[in-house]
Amino acid sequence: MSDTPPAPPGQIRPPLWLLVMITTSGTVGIHIFVPALPQAAAEFGVSTGAMQLTISLYVLGLALGQLGYGPISDALGRKPVLLAGLALYAAAGLAAALAPDVRFLIGARLLQALGGCAGLALGRAMVRDTSGPKEAASRLAMLNLAVSIGPGIAPFLGSLLAETLGWRAVFATLAAVGALTTGLALWRLPETGRRAEGRGLAALARDYRQLVTMPAFLGYAIGGGCATTSWYAYLAALPFIMVQQLGRPVHEISLVYVLLVAGTALGNILANRLVARIGIARLLRLGSGGGCLGALLFFGAVLAGQLNLVTAVLGPLIFAIGVGLASPLALTRAVGLNPRVIGSAAGLYGFSQMAVGALCTALAGLGSNPAVAAAVVLAGAALLGQVAFAVALASERR
Repeated sequence: MSDTPPAPPGQIRPPLWLLVMITTSGTVGIHIFVPALPQAAAEFGVSTGAMQLTISLYVLGLALGQLGYGPISDALGRKPVLLAGLALYAAAGLAAALAPDVRFLIGARLLQALGGCAGLALGRAMVRDTSGPKEAASRLAMLNLAVSIGPGIAPFLGSLLAETLGWRAVFATLAAVGALTTGLALWRLPETGRRAEGRGLAALARDYRQLVTMPAFLGYAIGGGCATTSWYAYLAALPFIMVQQLGRPVHEISLVYVLLVAGTALGNILANRLVARIGIARLLRLGSGGGCLGALLFFGAVLAGQLNLVTAVLGPLIFAIGVGLASPLALTRAVGLNPRVIGSAAGLYGFSQMAVGALCTALAGLGSNPAVAAAVVLAGAALLGQVAFAVALASERR
């Protein structure tokens, strides 16, 4: 694997707390508006399906936007491209807060996602720009920890804002946070990329073509998606499993969600603590293997007709810990394969994660039994992730 040297002498390393703000802004925007959907639908007099477009198109924007920010930042530098994305995020949030109708709101949300995904792609790239592989894995683990916790808190914050100040306050808050983050980035962030002057669209297309023809990159990207966002399938099915199939009270759904977020956080902490001692490759195998074990435990319990509160949570919790352990390691490997195109690699990796998450969520909605659908998707993704990581590690050894 190509190693990226640490930041040159005299270069200021980006503060991790600021990279956390930049990276989480995009993903928090998905979840924070969900509790306010009925309120906004009632004001505009539209169906729930129409309001759901403000979520689905936002996720689509997060996925597609990362494909552009990475290579553009390789050509123009990280900081100016990131500032443009953050400014768009803030402006679109303000537009959403002032939306006169649902179509305007949907358009503003799409623009908000296209701005917010700059932080997802470039925050990670800036870590990799200034750190060697093991240190980058440690810093990315802490970044992932914040990214895992942020979406867990977002629905509670969105519910509080909507109930006290109305749904428009959700977007006013996001706009204010976006403006603050833009100002802090302008003030505190150094330029970490190596600008490649004169690189046109043809060169950027070659970068992507090179990445998608590298077995190692494809293995890490596919495996990383299967080891991380595939659990969206379980999260989408969780309310139906808990309430309809197990007869549990609604409030327990949020408790299980918090427990799973805590499992992911534990995995991130373990990755941060153990990577220097065990090494990225071995720890990646351990994390993905643990996640696979958790998925198969859940799958086995469902097939055996032993679904209860313990079996419905234990396997996914083990999977979540594996997710937290494997995710920063797979990302570090993927974006470090070619130091010349770190931005492009981070963007393409982020796109693959969102794409896998969207696909797994859609598959989990098939059939009449939510637990069976979620178990099949989770187990299948975990096994595919194992194969993808094995291919990637074998390719690097060659």
